Formats: sequence, structure tokens, C-alpha cells
Amino acid sequence: MPKAATPLNDTKILALKPKEKRYLIADGEGLYLEIMTSGTKIWRYRYSLNGKQQPLVTIGEYPAVGLKEARKLAVKYTEIVAKGVSPIADAQKDRGFAKSLTTVREFSEHWYQSLIADKSESYRNVTRRVLDKDIYPAIGSKELAEVNAGDILVICDKIKARGSPQAALLTRNIIKRMFEYAISRQVATINPAHQLVARFIATPQSRTRVLSPDELGLMLRKIYASDMARPSKLALHLLVITMVRKSEMIEAEWSEIDFDNGIWRIPAERMKKDKEHWIHLSRQALAMFAELKELSHSQKYVFPMRRGYEDRPISKSTLNAAVRAMDTGVQHFVIHDFRRTASTHLHEMGQSSDAIEKALAHSIKGIKGVYNRAEYADERRKILQLWADFVDAQIETQRKVVIGGFGKTAA
Repeated sequence: MPKAATPLNDTKILALKPKEKRYLIADGEGLYLEIMTSGTKIWRYRYSLNGKQQPLVTIGEYPAVGLKEARKLAVKYTEIVAKGVSPIADAQKDRGFAKSLTTVREFSEHWYQSLIADKSESYRNVTRRVLDKDIYPAIGSKELAEVNAGDILVICDKIKARGSPQAALLTRNIIKRMFEYAISRQVATINPAHQLVARFIATPQSRTRVLSPDELGLMLRKIYASDMARPSKLALHLLVITMVRKSEMIEAEWSEIDFDNGIWRIPAERMKKDKEHWIHLSRQALAMFAELKELSHSQKYVFPMRRGYEDRPISKSTLNAAVRAMDTGVQHFVIHDFRRTASTHLHEMGQSSDAIEKALAHSIKGIKGVYNRAEYADERRKILQLWADFVDAQIETQRKVVIGGFGKTAA
């Protein structure tokens, strides 16, 4: 039998602290308290119908809704469920939901606070900008039930007329997700955005972007001249010259860095292919890691969070948000393009394709791919040093900002 929940009391509730992710604490009889990352505490009711678990029902926020009242409502909803009926409509009436959240703006704000507020900073900012700039001016005052596909098409066409088809598609997707949530809360019955086929709004962006040498130098100069934190600047520079994936960089641990032998050993569990990967560090990369060691307040992570008491790495959105917040001078660029850029230029320099693929932690098919992790070690060490020197040369062109003499005096 499932373990019975230990009933909550106000003392226990007040002692509950937010964590990196929202979490639920059971009180019993289907009643849960959800603690959001912001510290907000919300009563939820969990139930099943016809043997299938249903979405959580929101009861209200603690302490506005006290423990006794939440338990009373949970008993009420249990009685409704026993009749084979969903308690969502009753819960909405209990909260005055149906009266207060009927327009696009009103419900979108509720959706934003319920589902978007705990997402990454960049995701929140993009969603907020789309709501305020394009959705609310057009249909914010409209009743949810009155919005049709034509209304959304007008919004998308207006955005496309600005020369931003991808932004139009993003806006359609945000409206679609908001209406999906409205339907799950029984505030809406149809999703008008479903009728707009994505490929007729915009085609997917091609992921073939390669930065030119000038763009590479310009971007790194802009990064070093910006006001972003020094570790973030070094992280972005290291992403360029080590050719690793962003997740592999931000979760790097000091135990993986062998300063004596100039090797960064990334364990299999952190690699996309579940195979240990060695990066033969250039002089520049070693110097950057040495500087990061001096800057770090963490005994474990190379890029620890700057705030909070937990020893954990920066979030996956940190570097994206840092780049997005500045004027890089380079158009249509994402961080993952660094790997493609390195591969393209190294191939153009006539370097070994197999060594480049190994440096990128790509699999090599056929008999040539059956090697141990030291295979191509000398070539990989050579091309990573060549690439770091090449990147340095692009930064030096027209630079007017102090970056750091990484590896310049090394033998």
C-alpha cells in the first residue's frame, strides 16, 4: 500500500523553502501544496477519472486560502469526483475564476504566472515581449471565446510584414500554448491557433550558419567589451576554441581538468554519445581555466552560480541570455554555430577530417571509427592549438579592448 501522507500544519508550511524546481508536498486525501521557485505556495487537488490521472486542480494560494479551507474544498472535490465528474468547474467558481479571467489579457497573465514565470529568464522575456508588443494590442481585450483563426492570422501577417517570419511563427506558437492551457482549465473550448499550419507562416531556419573570420573577431571583441561577468566572457571564448557543446562547458567540473597534462576529460554521462571525451587544451584554453580557477568560489564547478547557497553550475540559459542582451554585431547567430564555424574553417585549412570529427566528439563510421580515446591525440592537439591561434588573430584585428594574454608567454 502507498505510504500515507503526513498531514501538514502551518508551522511545517511556513518552513517549506523554494528549490531549483517547483515541488509538491502531500497533505492527504488528494490535497497537495505546491512550492514554486519564487517561494509562492499554491494548494492543488489531485484526482483520477475512469482510472486516468487528471491535471491538477488549483484551489488557491496559501495563506490567502488557509489549511482548513483547503482541506474542506478537497473533501468537496472528492465527493464530486466520486460521481464521475471533474471538479474543475467548481474549483474555478470557488476562486471566482470564470468571472475574472475571460479576456485574452486576463487569462494570458494567469497563464504566464502559472506556467511561464518559473521558466528561464530568456524564455520569460521572449514570451513577455510577444504578449505586450503583438498579442495584447490586437486581441488583449477580446473574450477568449471570440478569438478566431483570422484574428491570429492578422497578427502573424503584420509581424511578417516587418520582415520577421520566425517571430510570427513564435507568436502563433505562444497563442497556441496559451489556448491549450485555457482548454485544460475549461475556460475555452477550441484552440483557434490550431487552424494555422506552421509551414504556411514560416519555414524552419536553416542551421548552416558559419561565422566568417571577421564576424568571429568582431563578436569576441564585443563580448569582452560588454559588461557581462568575466566568467561568462571566458566561457564563450572557451566554447569557440575547445569546440565543445554548451552543456558540456557549463557543467564542467574541476576534477575533469588536468592542468599538468593539458587535458580536459569529460565523463561519458555528460556526453551526448555516452562516451568519455578528451579535449587536448591549447595554451590559451589552459590559461583561461587557470584564471577561472582563481575567480571561482566553487570547489566543484568551473562555472558556478553567482547567487544562492547551493553549489551548482550556471543554468543552461545563462550564456544565451548574456549574448542576447548585447549587440554582438553579428546577425542570425546562435551559440551552437561556434562548433560548425570551427569545423568549417579547420577543414578549409586542410586539417584531417577524422581528427576534426574526433575533436567534435562525432562518431566516425567504419573501421576508422574503432579507436580508443587517445586516437588522433597528436592531430587533435595540433588542430586545437592552430584553431586557438587563428581565433586570437581575428580578435587582434582592430581590437581596442583588453582581453587577456592567454598563453602568450607559454613556451
